[in-house]
Amino acid sequence: MISTTNSTEGGTQTEAYQVLLCSPSLMAGLQQKQSIAFSAVNIFLSITAFLGNSFILVALSKKTSLHPPSKLLYRCLATTDLLVGLVSQPLAATYWMSLVYEEWSLCRYAKDAAFISSHALCGVSLWTLTAISVDRLLALLLGIRYRQIVTLKRTCIITATFWILSVAAGSFYISRNRIVIWYTIIFIPSCSVISIASYTKIFRTLRNHQAQLQDHFQQQPSQTTALNMARYRKAANSALWVQLALAVCYVPKFITLLMNNYRKTYSSHVVVIDGITCIILYSNSTLNPFLYCWRVREVRKAIKQTIRQAFCFPRS
Repeated sequence: MISTTNSTEGGTQTEAYQVLLCSPSLMAGLQQKQSIAFSAVNIFLSITAFLGNSFILVALSKKTSLHPPSKLLYRCLATTDLLVGLVSQPLAATYWMSLVYEEWSLCRYAKDAAFISSHALCGVSLWTLTAISVDRLLALLLGIRYRQIVTLKRTCIITATFWILSVAAGSFYISRNRIVIWYTIIFIPSCSVISIASYTKIFRTLRNHQAQLQDHFQQQPSQTTALNMARYRKAANSALWVQLALAVCYVPKFITLLMNNYRKTYSSHVVVIDGITCIILYSNSTLNPFLYCWRVREVRKAIKQTIRQAFCFPRS
């Protein structure tokens, strides 16, 4: 049996869907084992996200060659991923289990809290990754002026603004749900456009620089300049990998958000699809620590050192 809820006229599709998410009619078409499976996956990803990003934060607290503002942005990203595992995913697991036990009051509280925390934390992640792309572009374009303009104090102000805007947007969910929906529909593509434009400019500039070096090869460019450009290219590639991972994990949720906003009827199948896309989105918080270890040499070395100290392994 498939549970179906019809939306009323006057733009209340979103409200109808929110009612379906915590109603006995949902369980008429949703199997208990599906809810239990969703809860179990969320708990597993919660543990992996918490542990992985805890290691990253410890690694970033050690002295590395990363520029302090850049390190702050990566710390902010790791903190949001850690909080997704510590807050949002346990709330999502609670929501799915409340359906199994038909605790409708708990279901509504868990659903609302999971949405608000997820919206706020994922918003900060998206803002931060956009800032990282702009930071990498400024490092390329400004040259020696970069460290004078992109300071730790200014970066702190920017990251604090990200948190304020994202928490404020998430809090509108309680009373102005459609504002949140439209904010998300506008916000995600805007950040994507900025990031795409930044990386396009970065790699075009790097390609032009490489062509200039080849044209003037006889002049024997300094080894220091070549080394700095190679290091910069690697840092830009690392940031791009993190950006691409977020895009892959966020796009399915964004598509379902658009589709749900214009649906006239909702069924338990829609809730299942929404649950799957949420898990894909949450998995980004587990994936990021692996990307840091793979792509950022300083982070990888710091984590190895932390593990040796934690387990008293001798230095190899």
